[in-house]
Amino acid sequence: MKKIIAALVCLSGLYLQSANAQIYLADSARISFYSQTKAEDIDAVNTMAKPIMSIATGEFDVSLLNTAFSFKKDLMKEHFNEDYMESSKYPTTVFKGKINETVDYMEDGVHKITVTGTMDMHGVKKQITVPGTITVKGGKLYVYAKFNVKIADYNIKLPSFLSINVADNVDVTVTATMSPMKTK
Repeated sequence: MKKIIAALVCLSGLYLQSANAQIYLADSARISFYSQTKAEDIDAVNTMAKPIMSIATGEFDVSLLNTAFSFKKDLMKEHFNEDYMESSKYPTTVFKGKINETVDYMEDGVHKITVTGTMDMHGVKKQITVPGTITVKGGKLYVYAKFNVKIADYNIKLPSFLSINVADNVDVTVTATMSPMKTK
């Protein structure tokens, strides 16, 4: 009986180790946005987000603090958090999606993908599909996506005195380097 229990413990440990190898965490990630108008260009970067991905299921999730974006000017950051995103009321933006294509994660190469999921921003949940690539190289995943967000879709209202400074559509770029989750 002790041998059976020991064998089950070993097998469950191997299963957990195998399941953990299916999970990839971001070593580094960069989420940026760019808004271009005649009055002013606004671009901001967030390097605090930590995407997570399951290569077994194709699920890709990322959550970020809106206040973690860096701007060239402090006033831009203030307007972004107070007037546009209302970060005290809506502190995070979350995307939960699933890769639509089959990717061979065991072989190095570049794979064009689309990820369909729900973006939860400014209190609004909206289904979107994001095009991108996953480059598999040396056991790591390099994720790249660029897409457009229409701010009105997320009930982001611009104060009239600032409306000429922010575009109706904002370009979002996501890059991440991801490695298999390590077991303890």
